[in-house]
Amino acid sequence: MGTPTCILPASSPLWPVMGNDRPVTTAVCPGSYDPVTNGHLDVFARAAATFERVIVAVLVNQSKRSLFTVAERAAMVAQVCRPYPNVEVDTFEGLLVDYCRTRGVRTIVKGLRAVTDFDYELQMAQMNSRLAEVETFFVATSPQFSFLSSSIVKEAATLGADVSGLVPDSVLTHLRARVRGG
Repeated sequence: MGTPTCILPASSPLWPVMGNDRPVTTAVCPGSYDPVTNGHLDVFARAAATFERVIVAVLVNQSKRSLFTVAERAAMVAQVCRPYPNVEVDTFEGLLVDYCRTRGVRTIVKGLRAVTDFDYELQMAQMNSRLAEVETFFVATSPQFSFLSSSIVKEAATLGADVSGLVPDSVLTHLRARVRGG
């Protein structure tokens, strides 16, 4: 069985000029990551294996009450992404498409846990495509993380549950300290 190919017209925005016909292989993984979970890390690792460069973009969302500041979230993401030399961490505020435009990124990677994620993410992907020349790639979450979300982890940790195994160990330390009032 041969390697699958994707045939794009030469005029496609997904084929920017790089000295030859080679596509840019930078992707952005946007999210609030409050906190970053093992499910997120799974998506980052898979994106890092697929793209030459991955930017994990931590969202500054003023309308959402966060457990961790954006700087703390970015630092935790950077720490857990250290094994992936092609992954960098950044923060952004505002529209994702504006961030992508300023960084020259045309590919967004989003993890999907369930059909409910797909309904929402498909609308976002179509809107992003309409607003800017970006494409969204959906990555099916690994089955062991299909139930996992930052919200569930925060709620469980706040109520005293052991969330080890759901978040990276370094994040677990920060999470335990925060829910204890630290």
